[in-house]
Amino acid sequence: MTITITAFEQSPDGGKGLARDTRVRWALEEVGQPYEVRLVSFRAMKEPAHLGLHPFGQIPTYEEGDLTLFETGSIIFHLAEHHPGLLPGDANARARAITWMFASLNTVEPPILELVTVKIVEGDKPWSKERLPLVLDRIRHRLNQLSARLGDADWLDGAFSAGDLMMVSVLLRLRPSGILDEFPSLAAYVARGEARPAYQRAFAAQLAINAQPPAG
Repeated sequence: MTITITAFEQSPDGGKGLARDTRVRWALEEVGQPYEVRLVSFRAMKEPAHLGLHPFGQIPTYEEGDLTLFETGSIIFHLAEHHPGLLPGDANARARAITWMFASLNTVEPPILELVTVKIVEGDKPWSKERLPLVLDRIRHRLNQLSARLGDADWLDGAFSAGDLMMVSVLLRLRPSGILDEFPSLAAYVARGEARPAYQRAFAAQLAINAQPPAG
């Protein structure tokens, strides 16, 4: 059955790999599964056809036969469960890799998303300048903890896993801010993720779409 994912017709980041479909593309490349992409405009994302796939009107979505999924964590977990390459064979190591998937989305990403909110969404609000240092402190606190846990290892728990794929994807959102450079071990960790051939293919595919003028 053909796998189809949705992606922005024109990504807000211009194809820098920050849109969440990049995570799913990367996972598909890691497990060697071909896929098709259906591009959607911002307007189409809020229309009934897309809302039937994603009730919150976002991307990406994942369709395979009768199965439709949304949320990158769910999609990547599904791929890792059904195709070798993203979860270890050992039961305990597998459980730890899944734990790191949850940690990336539930513990590390929230303060990073707050930074986007305070800078862009709330940038013109009177409280934004006061709130920004608090958000930055929360991010640095999380990165200090993560850096201490990673140490000098290449990956979070032995071999590369879906946990690393999600964590690298989350940390990449910090690159425009420069904060990641304050943590050399994490910057090197992210660079190792970006150097993987599967990530390179996923990044190139998304960039190619954004290099084209929008349809119509």
